[in-house]
Amino acid sequence: MNTVLNISCYKFVPLPDAKALRDLLHERALAAALKGTILLAHEGINMFLAGPAPAVRGFVDALRTDPRFADLAPKESWSDSVPFRKMLVKVKREIIRMDHPAIQPSQGRAPAVTPATLHRWLAQGHDDEGRPVVTLDTRNAFEVDEGTFDHAIDWRIGKFTEFPPALRAHKDDLADKTVVSFCTGGIRCEKAAILMREEGLTHVYQLEGGILKYFEETDGAHYHGGCFVFDERHTLGTDLAASPAPGHAGNAIDK
Repeated sequence: MNTVLNISCYKFVPLPDAKALRDLLHERALAAALKGTILLAHEGINMFLAGPAPAVRGFVDALRTDPRFADLAPKESWSDSVPFRKMLVKVKREIIRMDHPAIQPSQGRAPAVTPATLHRWLAQGHDDEGRPVVTLDTRNAFEVDEGTFDHAIDWRIGKFTEFPPALRAHKDDLADKTVVSFCTGGIRCEKAAILMREEGLTHVYQLEGGILKYFEETDGAHYHGGCFVFDERHTLGTDLAASPAPGHAGNAIDK
């Protein structure tokens, strides 16, 4: 029986007090017997947590009392055991490393499309203006190998810092298309969509909530395989059920 609630959540918001928050959130998480990873940086928060549902939701509710986190909307899934080995709270330079400091999502997002809209666009083969739609996978190559959208563009990057040069090498191929960037939960494709617009691509969107939200809100059509997650569950299917495999466990979400 799946009794463990797993959440993933991020928000780009200025956190000049990231170091003080680290101690506070670590204390709260340990008191609630939660496990997972929370990354904090001046640009925001990124977290994966697991535990009993009341404890996880209580932690999020307490976090929302800070006005900066009032609109947090975690993505939820369930498992029969906790897929993390420990509770880690870290302060980083970026909550998702791109090594491109000019990209500041807290100062303005790229437009987003809902899972339902992408589902419809992929079914009809074009956006609402008749423009061809392509999906761009912003994840690492080994994640893509576990599953991705049908015919998604995959530049075989090994880490997210390789995305900017890959974009510049392939930008001309995207110029006449509507591009929807996507990733596991939304954080990487959010930065990627902003960069693409800064590089001069006009019809660029991010998939709101990433693959996990697409699984949650649609029937998973137009996606094949599973979605790799950075914990002991290994991959999640379109029904958000786990497909465990050895060798990929841990708390690494800063990829």
